[in-house]
Amino acid sequence: MTVAYLGLGSNLGRRDRNLSAARRRLRQNGVRIMRQSRVMETEPWGVTDQPRFLNQVLEVEWMGSARRLLGVAKAVEREGGRKVTHRWGPRVIDVDILLFGNQSVSEPGLVIPHPRIAERAFVLAGLEELGAGGAIAPGSTRRS
Repeated sequence: MTVAYLGLGSNLGRRDRNLSAARRRLRQNGVRIMRQSRVMETEPWGVTDQPRFLNQVLEVEWMGSARRLLGVAKAVEREGGRKVTHRWGPRVIDVDILLFGNQSVSEPGLVIPHPRIAERAFVLAGLEELGAGGAIAPGSTRRS
């Protein structure tokens, strides 16, 4: 089992229900949610002319590879109604792998730690709340 941290976000529809449904779908796909941060309302990042987000960080256990967890995350997004639009655009649900054990991964379509982890205040706050704040040095995307 690997302890990983996932970031959830939603800014379309019933945002709170979208997060809840994503957590349920993750569980149904073998992701064991150990702890979850509070839900935070945040301003959009990247493309700012869109509704505010609800965001949350999950601490999970996963039996399998990071690539397989990415497949589950993308399936949860599709099942939740996410449509491919433009980068950083509005979405019903977003599921990002933030950290995956102590691993650093740099493959096409998968970079861990998440490359913009230190730029997102809700991620840092959620990791801190879950006791994993020391895993990322401020201003860095590399694990300490």
